[in-house]
Amino acid sequence: ALSVMLALMVGILRLTLGLFRLGLVVNFLSHPVIIGFTNAAALIIGLSQLNKLINVPMPRTEFFLSDLWVVLQQLGSAHWPTLMFGLTAFALIFGLQKFLPRLPGILIAIVLTTLASYFVGFERSSMVPMDAIHDPSVKTQLVQLSQIKTELKQNDAALRSLQAERSILEQQAQGSELRRMEVATQIEHKKALNKVLEEREFKLRVYLNHIDLARETAADGSARYVAAGLRPEGEPLGMGHWRFAKLEGNHVKLTGGGEVVGAIPAGLPGFQVPHIEWKLVLPLLPAALIMALLGFMEATSISKAISAKTGQRPDTNRELVGQGLANIVGSFFHAYVVSGSFSRSAVAAREGAKTGLFAIISALGVMLAILFFTPLLYHLPQAVLAVVIMFAVFGLIRVKALIHAWAVNRLDAMIGIATFIATLAMAPALANGIVVGVVLTVILYMLRNMRPRAEILGRHPDGALGGIDTHGLAAISEYYVVMRFDGSLNFVNVAYFEEVVLEALERFPAARAILVIGNGINDVDVSGEEKLRSLVQQLKARGVELFFSSLKQQVMQVLEKGDRSGAIPADHIFKTKELAVRVLEERYGNQ
Repeated sequence: ALSVMLALMVGILRLTLGLFRLGLVVNFLSHPVIIGFTNAAALIIGLSQLNKLINVPMPRTEFFLSDLWVVLQQLGSAHWPTLMFGLTAFALIFGLQKFLPRLPGILIAIVLTTLASYFVGFERSSMVPMDAIHDPSVKTQLVQLSQIKTELKQNDAALRSLQAERSILEQQAQGSELRRMEVATQIEHKKALNKVLEEREFKLRVYLNHIDLARETAADGSARYVAAGLRPEGEPLGMGHWRFAKLEGNHVKLTGGGEVVGAIPAGLPGFQVPHIEWKLVLPLLPAALIMALLGFMEATSISKAISAKTGQRPDTNRELVGQGLANIVGSFFHAYVVSGSFSRSAVAAREGAKTGLFAIISALGVMLAILFFTPLLYHLPQAVLAVVIMFAVFGLIRVKALIHAWAVNRLDAMIGIATFIATLAMAPALANGIVVGVVLTVILYMLRNMRPRAEILGRHPDGALGGIDTHGLAAISEYYVVMRFDGSLNFVNVAYFEEVVLEALERFPAARAILVIGNGINDVDVSGEEKLRSLVQQLKARGVELFFSSLKQQVMQVLEKGDRSGAIPADHIFKTKELAVRVLEERYGNQ
């Protein structure tokens, strides 16, 4: 109920942001951040399918890279028929897209491999009672696994109860602080216990997966299974042998083939108005806002990455409205929070989808499949689905774009690399990688604004102005300094503006005037205007006048409104730099 309520809140927040055209929040997603994130996300999503491609267990912890390492350690235990189905699907998709691109390669590969799976009996599974396992050591491991699963269920129930109690305590203004601390401690303990139990459960599953079981017929005609031996690394499953798949209550699912999609529940969820716990709205609001923003930014990064290839221009405000409505409507049908899907978008782009009509047709197709065609998908190999996802998302990896960014600006490229590394390191929480990239982008933006380009100017032989340090020119005069400042005068960089002006005086101590060419100044805030007046008075005390030229209209308006005392006289501001230099040459050039 809380998840559905959260979906409704996220939907309302996204819809509100979209209606008020606040999609501009994605402006914090710089191009290097998008490149770094999409490259990492494509790798993560693609490699997360590796265990399905070789049919080995994969843990699902808070650290994707450690989970991937566990899978890589099991490469020697790959199920070769499963791998062959995956490679066949890849060959079909790749070949059809290369030589017959007009044909739907993915659909053809799915249909053909599903038919092949059905006719060769690829799944070959059997659900047997635990008593049918007659090997004492294997049965002991199964009993331990059953106990761990029971402990996990009990621990999860206790954890949910404690979390509910914590929510109630947070609403009570006069609640016991001691009890709050006790509940918080117990929650952390239960979470830690869950991690330990999940790790033990996974190790048992891997061990059981490596044991070959042979089927025998008992004297009473019943089937029983005995261990044929622990399968060495790299040795395939013996012919006619079975291996552990999963434990369901007192029954064990054994498999002698590969994993298929299996039974999919048919039918659509019923309509129900979400139950709203009004006392939990405020406590859930911060989480809902974070989910609304991060999910939207993640989806936007996907759309920008795809639009870079298709040439389309995504409308972020319409995206917000669409996602908001999807979550609101979904909450009336028991749906969790939804956002844009990386893998699904990649598949759509790979198949040539151009408009929103694809989503409508796709949704109708899913609805028809759920209502009528779920039995037809039963024998679809999981390895084939893994290949479809891998084929689509790996196509979004753009190494050349990162190399190009490095050639253009190494600091920007380093942010892209940092985003890539952070996304990989923090997976499966992909949105955290975006947060790291955005924070680094904002920091770099602030640093650049703190010290914008500022130079003392001289003259080229053709009369054009240029930086004396950049181009090795002589200053125009030792009695007045001409300089440019390419940045807005605000609280971030106004101290730097003062610094460069005073440094110019130190380099040219005989100067009696300083001209600032201000066509690069786009804005002046209150801090900037205050510092300008203070600097003018400071320079006057040293017998130096401050002049400006080429100021923009919005800058002039701020100076006119703020300079009531006339600290910067009108004759100290010129429309053009040529006029300003000529006047200063006449006044100070011959001193």
